[in-house]
Amino acid sequence: MLQEIIQFVGRHPILSLSWVALLLAVIVMTFKSRFSKVKEITRAEATRLINKEDAVVVDLRSRDDFRKGHIIGAINLTASEIKAGSLGELEKHKAQPVIVVCAHGTTSRPPAESLSQNGFGQVYILKEGISGWSGENLPLARGKS
Repeated sequence: MLQEIIQFVGRHPILSLSWVALLLAVIVMTFKSRFSKVKEITRAEATRLINKEDAVVVDLRSRDDFRKGHIIGAINLTASEIKAGSLGELEKHKAQPVIVVCAHGTTSRPPAESLSQNGFGQVYILKEGISGWSGENLPLARGKS
């Protein structure tokens, strides 16, 4: 078996290197998310945090997408605004849980990490983002928040 692996690597070096790079990327991302202060939560956990612990929702989508439908009471901030430290009204909610939401749950981790580093104690990201939220027919508000 080892002989076959060595032959494969010899015949397909680019494919083999790509596989190793992808494996390393998965391992690194797994460790980063496992040991991060920012945790991914389900829609049920988000609903509980919003209703029971007065969590603040930060929607990272564009202004137009936000106006088309967002979680009730959400604050619309872009990832670049968070990175620049332009937090506006969110600044007064540092003691509350903060749920960071994007369109599909794929781009919310870096802004959430920034909030955590800027003194927000409880920062979460919503699994599957707004698409998962609306897919379960959970309520969305239209227009400005």
